[in-house]
Amino acid sequence: MRVWYNKYTMDYAVVRVGGKQYKVSTGSIIEVDRQNVKLNEQVVFDDVLLFASNGKTKIGNPRVSDIKVKAKVLEQKKGKKIRVAKFKAKVRYRRVMGFRPQLTRLEITNIDSGQPQKKETPQAKTSEKA
Repeated sequence: MRVWYNKYTMDYAVVRVGGKQYKVSTGSIIEVDRQNVKLNEQVVFDDVLLFASNGKTKIGNPRVSDIKVKAKVLEQKKGKKIRVAKFKAKVRYRRVMGFRPQLTRLEITNIDSGQPQKKETPQAKTSEKA
């Protein structure tokens, strides 16, 4: 599935979870190796390797210190079965095993950039007299 976005208006981050790297943005859903958390629990990842916002990019060395990614646990599940086969030629040696990875499905709720959010203040309407 291809996701289209405008790279100058969308915030995204690259996060390391369980030794693997994931490109995430607010609202995206990712499946990671099983995390020891409960359903509907809030998880905070501070191992952010890259952060991009409004066309500007922060690259960590090795991580970006002031960025945090918040996620909500949607479900704990088993992944698709993987078939692992061993085979040696000419000696009739064959072994087949299966493996189902344990996964945690997460929804990214917020990417906290450490800077205060700009709130739009409603401006008072001024009536112009002619």
